[in-house]
Amino acid sequence: MSGRLGDSGRQVPRNPAPTVDIIIEQQGGIVLVERRNPPHGWALPGGFIDYGESAEDAAAREAEEETGLTLVDLRQFHVYSDPARDPRLHTITTVFVARGRGEPTGGDDAVSARVFDPAALPERMAFDHREIIMDYVSGRWGRP
Repeated sequence: MSGRLGDSGRQVPRNPAPTVDIIIEQQGGIVLVERRNPPHGWALPGGFIDYGESAEDAAAREAEEETGLTLVDLRQFHVYSDPARDPRLHTITTVFVARGRGEPTGGDDAVSARVFDPAALPERMAFDHREIIMDYVSGRWGRP
């Protein structure tokens, strides 16, 4: 077991951090946010699941905080767990798909939010989000 010593001197497990990412369909494209914090680049809206929060609630909260959008018809797409997917730490993300209601605007740790055609994604993408979008577009894991 890999971990650290806790206050009691016992080994405390070191586990991956659970996160969510959301493919928000809007105006024939997908909403991406420009990240304010490292790693910089464009990304799917998303973030860490708070203690006591469900993945679905985290997806709705993160979408609203980062894009100002309300999610409609939220459904699970796939889980991504490559330990190298986030350069900051090992994360496991549950990716959701939903339609967005409202006008996308950057908020919280997003500089801006815009709708992109999946065939014309920005050059600088964060994390493994280009791969996630390509899996979604190609139907690799089935479209929800």
